Amino acid sequence: MSIVGLARPGIRALHAYEAGEQVDDTVRLNANESPDSLAAGRFRRPLNRYPEVRPEKVARLLASRFGCKTNELLVTRGSSEGIDLVIRSFCEPRRDSLVLSEPSFVMYRHFATVQDACIIEVPAEAERDFAIDADALLAACDATTKLVFVCSPNNPTGTLMPRADLERLLEALTGRCAVVVDEAYVEFGGEPSVVDLLPRYENLVILRTLSKALGFAGARCGAVIAHPPVIEMLAAVQAPYALATPVVECVEDALEADAAAGTSSLVAAIVDERRRMESALMRFGFIRKMWPSHANFLLVQVDDARRLVDDCRARGVLIRYFGGQLPECVRISIGSPEENDRLLAVLDALGIRC
Repeated sequence: MSIVGLARPGIRALHAYEAGEQVDDTVRLNANESPDSLAAGRFRRPLNRYPEVRPEKVARLLASRFGCKTNELLVTRGSSEGIDLVIRSFCEPRRDSLVLSEPSFVMYRHFATVQDACIIEVPAEAERDFAIDADALLAACDATTKLVFVCSPNNPTGTLMPRADLERLLEALTGRCAVVVDEAYVEFGGEPSVVDLLPRYENLVILRTLSKALGFAGARCGAVIAHPPVIEMLAAVQAPYALATPVVECVEDALEADAAAGTSSLVAAIVDERRRMESALMRFGFIRKMWPSHANFLLVQVDDARRLVDDCRARGVLIRYFGGQLPECVRISIGSPEENDRLLAVLDALGIRC
């Protein structure tokens, strides 16, 4: 049974927006476009014309990069739009629920709140390095649950869910709900994507992004990967012309050129810097604990997180404050060697080295 049957009835009946036909080398008088463009910049496609409703070339290039078929992928404005589309499609307001491990990416809760869906949290324990408990996630699911979110590596803890645990979760929830695996940081974790599991599990949905490993956060380009019926449904929900022409062209260029091939060396450099910073930071007496990370950041518990964040900001270095379920914690993204050295120099200047 396709998980499309779990989606909201109104969404299943929805048809994708049908834009005016787009054909190269034609006189386009079918989309209420201006005949001239006053926009600055040099682009292969004129900016007075709407971009493709769904950027087909970008989809092909992303499918090749992520190891899936083109009809198994929907191009999105980063992975955040993918989260929004999935929750809006599957969760009826005030009736359906989603299950997630906490702490995790805040946008799951944000979009669930916007949709007025019930949020069932499964706490991860700091003492167990915030391990994502598949059995606990499964036990938390009830008759209202349509989605289970698994962020692996997890933001902000850097935790990986073992593949065997994920497969157990997928198997147990087949026909009951979709399992959404957010792989925004997968390139840094040392483990491959779970996209190869897609043929075996029709309830698997994967989120990918170009923001992290490819360094394209400003382009806002990502993808949802799932079985074709799910992709067709999500495409009907997504607004047309989701990606602007300049974004489409810069992504095409990056994925076609050697820039994409350089991703592995960029990731390797960041992982090396992560290891260096793990050692360097532990020399400071304000560090209470640092958790193992499989991402491009470190989660660190300190004596006074708010003060540390403020003191670093005053000296021109920004780190992320976390409270709530992560008391006295900060998240430190791994920058360039020069940026990382700047942080270490600031900490030295604060006089809090052991």
